[in-house]
Amino acid sequence: MVAMHVHITGRVQGVSFRAWTCERARELGISGWARNRSNGSVEGLVSGSSEAVETLIAALHEGPPAAEVKDVRATETETHAESGFRIHG
Repeated sequence: MVAMHVHITGRVQGVSFRAWTCERARELGISGWARNRSNGSVEGLVSGSSEAVETLIAALHEGPPAAEVKDVRATETETHAESGFRIHG
C-alpha cells in the first residue's frame, strides 16, 4: 500500500475534475479525497496498491474531457486515507 499527495494545475475547476477523479479512484479501489484550492488547482490524497495509485496518477494527467491539465505533482506521504473516496469542499 502506498499513499500519495497529489496537486493538479491547469483548467481543473468547474470541469467536474473532482467527481471524475472520485469515479476513477472508486473503480480502482483507491481511498482518499480531492478538493479545490483557492488558487484554481485541485489537491488530493490517494492511497491503495502501488499499481492502482500509479494508474490513477497517470489518468490525472489527462483528466475529464473539459479539463486542461498543465501539471500533476505526486509526493509520497505516510498519511493514508480512510476507507472510501470523498470530495471535499
